[in-house]
Amino acid sequence: MRKPRDFDSELKALADKARQLKERRVRQLGELVAATGADALDTDLLAGVLLDAVATKDAATKEGWRKRGVAFFQGKARKPAPGPQRQPGGTLPLDGGAASA
Repeated sequence: MRKPRDFDSELKALADKARQLKERRVRQLGELVAATGADALDTDLLAGVLLDAVATKDAATKEGWRKRGVAFFQGKARKPAPGPQRQPGGTLPLDGGAASA
């Protein structure tokens, strides 16, 4: 006679695996934001840019973005986007980054 399957434990294992995959995806997206230099952007600006990218219907624009992404991952464009100067080692300036008078 066959041993009955424990569906509850199988469902729990699948739910755990799904949670791990979601956490990994979120971590990788954060790493991508940092690798591209987009972490230097204001949060509202970054969210707006991403929302605009999602809403864009122009295939030519999306293809251009895709090509830049491919080049980035192939190491041809690993420079972060121009923006505020980043501090070495991820440290903040001693004055907190405020403009001095």
